[in-house]
Amino acid sequence: MKKIIASALLSLTTFTYANVNTVVSILPQKTFVKAIGGDKVNVSLMVLPGNSPHTYEPKPSQMRDISKADIYFTVDVEFEHNWLPKFLNQNNDMKIIDSTDGIVKMEMKEHHHHGDEEHGHDEHKGDAHDDHDEEEQDPHVWTSPTNVKVIAKNILIALITKDKKNTNYYINNYNNFIKNINSTDKKIKKILSGIEHGSKFMVFHPAWGYFARDYELTQFAIEAGGKSPKPKQIAFVIEEAKEENVKAIFTAPEFSEKIATQIAKEVGIKVIKVSPLDPKWSENLIGLAKAIANK
Repeated sequence: MKKIIASALLSLTTFTYANVNTVVSILPQKTFVKAIGGDKVNVSLMVLPGNSPHTYEPKPSQMRDISKADIYFTVDVEFEHNWLPKFLNQNNDMKIIDSTDGIVKMEMKEHHHHGDEEHGHDEHKGDAHDDHDEEEQDPHVWTSPTNVKVIAKNILIALITKDKKNTNYYINNYNNFIKNINSTDKKIKKILSGIEHGSKFMVFHPAWGYFARDYELTQFAIEAGGKSPKPKQIAFVIEEAKEENVKAIFTAPEFSEKIATQIAKEVGIKVIKVSPLDPKWSENLIGLAKAIANK
């Protein structure tokens, strides 16, 4: 009898203190949800490190996470377009929350160099970010502190709606996270204070448009439309990099470094790896600002 009572009490305790089970698509989202949800929320990640958020296919263990999820926070990456209907078939009680709701999306503006007609696919590695057209919306909204405030508010509202008893806990965490975002923004502005407005920084793929917008910078990309440049195009890129006094080329792990290294050698600058999917969101943006400012 005592065992039955103990088991019943354990079940009741487990139910009473059960965490909210959430799922996110990419690593930065996990950082945001944990910042607000703290120890009241479990966060499962779909696109595992080193994979493309455009073509990722979940593992069986991840589908099991979907079956137990209360909330899926979307961020409008291509992977979601293919898999959300399947996730809902797996668990139609799961609430889908668009964490980007309220963010005005930018177009994927690609910097045009001379000789753009020479573009080709030769050096592109993998299929991450393939097949962008010039009017596609830029999905990398989380590279902007201003946008992350919107994302944080959407997460807060969803968690409070699901778990009202912990409302004050979530609000307190949210307020602390907003302070962190504001601090990050302030640090970046200080780092970039000596940089002329409109200054250009070179990237392999145009993933930093919202960051550039926030801090009045201009990114220009080696690739365009998912295509890497051919030799004639590279010559123009090198010339432009010299004219613009570019200090570094920023590449992401999803892409080959071959062309970036070639250009960097010709111009006499560094190749710096920086991924928009880095889970250390604040440190990542601050590090990017320091590299742009050559500090």
